[in-house]
Amino acid sequence: MSVTLLDEARMSRQSPAQRPPLSVSFEFFPPKTDAMEARFWESINRLAPLNPRFVSVTYGAGGSTRERTLRMVSRIEATTGVPSAAHLTCVGASREEVDAVVEGYRAAGVNRIVALRGDPPEGVGQPFTPHPEGYRNAADLVAGIRRLGDFDISVAAYPEKHPQSADWQADIDNLKRKIDAGANRAITQMFFSNADYLRLVDRARRAGITAPIVPGIQPIHSFRQIAGFAARCGATIPSWLAERFEGLEEDPETHALVAAAVAAEQVLELVDAGVTEFHFYTLNRANLVMALARLLGIRPEAQATA
Repeated sequence: MSVTLLDEARMSRQSPAQRPPLSVSFEFFPPKTDAMEARFWESINRLAPLNPRFVSVTYGAGGSTRERTLRMVSRIEATTGVPSAAHLTCVGASREEVDAVVEGYRAAGVNRIVALRGDPPEGVGQPFTPHPEGYRNAADLVAGIRRLGDFDISVAAYPEKHPQSADWQADIDNLKRKIDAGANRAITQMFFSNADYLRLVDRARRAGITAPIVPGIQPIHSFRQIAGFAARCGATIPSWLAERFEGLEEDPETHALVAAAVAAEQVLELVDAGVTEFHFYTLNRANLVMALARLLGIRPEAQATA
């Protein structure tokens, strides 16, 4: 659905029972301390009954969390039965090293991979230089993974264009190369203007990309933290959004209510526009994601069958 039809869609909003089936996936990061690991598993166990398509675990810069990522992904599937996906980057590593990680995932029974070029150790926004013996980019990485086995592969897409893309044509061409190399879907970077996402989908479809482009939704647990993330990765914080959170740094209860309202508005508008799949960046927290799932009509299995 085009951007111009959003207002019309809102006027005919359907109840959860009237909507087509919706599905969700969740992203977590590997915990670094015992306390963080306890919260990680508490959140996983709360969200697992929602029957997500998969749960993904990120991969630190330069592969710094490689072992923790594998351990968490393997344990998620073994203890909850939820399909899990491991992130993988090719920055700072040879093809042999990356292929060994992929083989390690397969040996552990992990057949879903989120394949990303990755950011240089210097940080987001710095120029990317391929390893002399490594994969050149994300499309090359996807092709390498596909040669090694029948993996389910997700890649990244950018509603506001990747900061290092020369223009939109270059950005869409790069996305098409990743899909043509064997990716099953694209998951977008966080965004806060649904019009940006819908324009991305329109551009991709006109370019002949038919794979799903799943919106990546970032609930705002902490506006200050998310604004920092956005600044580093090239995502825009609209002025209206900043105004909603203005002055709430020391008022966590109101902040949480505003965050829930903002996220609900975003996902329901996307449902009205025909979106049926969502990927939530959880930051290892479950509360806001649970609320959004309920708004989408997605309930824990025990409740849904009661």
